[in-house]
Amino acid sequence: MNTECPLTSTADDSVRLGHGSGGELSQRLLRDFIYPHFDNPWIAQAHDSATLPLNSEHVVFTTDSFVVTPLFFPGGDIGRLAVCGTVNDLAMSGARPRYLSCSLILEEGLPMATLSRVMASMGRAAAECGVHLVTGDTKVVERGKGDGLYINTAGIGILEHGLAIGPQSIRAGDLILLSGDIGRHGMAVMAKREGLDFDSPLQSDCAPLHSPVQDLLNAGIAVHCLRDLTRGGLATALVELAESAGRKMTVRETEIPICDPVQGACEVLGMDPFYVANEGRFVAFVPSQQAELALAVLARNPVSADSRIIGTVASCSSPQVILQNALGCERLLDRLPGEQLPRIC
Repeated sequence: MNTECPLTSTADDSVRLGHGSGGELSQRLLRDFIYPHFDNPWIAQAHDSATLPLNSEHVVFTTDSFVVTPLFFPGGDIGRLAVCGTVNDLAMSGARPRYLSCSLILEEGLPMATLSRVMASMGRAAAECGVHLVTGDTKVVERGKGDGLYINTAGIGILEHGLAIGPQSIRAGDLILLSGDIGRHGMAVMAKREGLDFDSPLQSDCAPLHSPVQDLLNAGIAVHCLRDLTRGGLATALVELAESAGRKMTVRETEIPICDPVQGACEVLGMDPFYVANEGRFVAFVPSQQAELALAVLARNPVSADSRIIGTVASCSSPQVILQNALGCERLLDRLPGEQLPRIC
């Protein structure tokens, strides 16, 4: 097992593993080294994708890269992950996904059978999501410099509604919905990578999320914000949204489902499931008067059948996320300084 500490003990003089975790180091990387060079209203949306006013349609655009190890894991593989991850970023803006690009960085020596298997998986996932892969690129790097295969994707979707879905629309009084149990993806990848066997099998939750989102919109739910729970897990996603929206969020630990295999694996490995990555779960912020209807809508879709109301939003002088346990005790959730589990997406 890799025990290298992803934190830096000195100044930010070089890139560390923790800069890719989605935690505090990732935030500093964006804030200090990337955002200052790109000042425009679209990147300032601070969402998983950018909504662009092009002609008469509002186009949503996103990009993502996938460097997961191993390439194949219980419940998915890097190909399915690349399609679902990009589709989900579009869905979190309420867009209907339409087109994808795909760039492959191949390492010399990668078996063609492996490449074919990944491409076939991407094709099946694209068909499942109703999107078309329309352009791409390939590069080959020397043996030992590419970890087998990296995938970069970009996605385009179309907004078919007038809602402004994003952190800026979160309101005091909103209820927070979670679409299912957390931590499956990160722990499934961890177990496969390290050759760990548990009594109950761990399966990634890798899945497209556009369908339940469209169900919410078709039902007339005034969705204020959506966020899929990838790097950094549920806790990091809520912290990011609280900071962007300038709100206080309180969530109840007893309402957040964690399956027994994930809970057991986290206890054995000393990990916090609230910070473990997911690839098929999201949170939705909706007006309180529509929360029960939203739950009923989500319950009809297999991907979100176990949705719960997990918390509330309030005004505050400083953004924060509070986790309440069964005894009523509270703790402040914050970004992890580094990462629990590298290379999970």
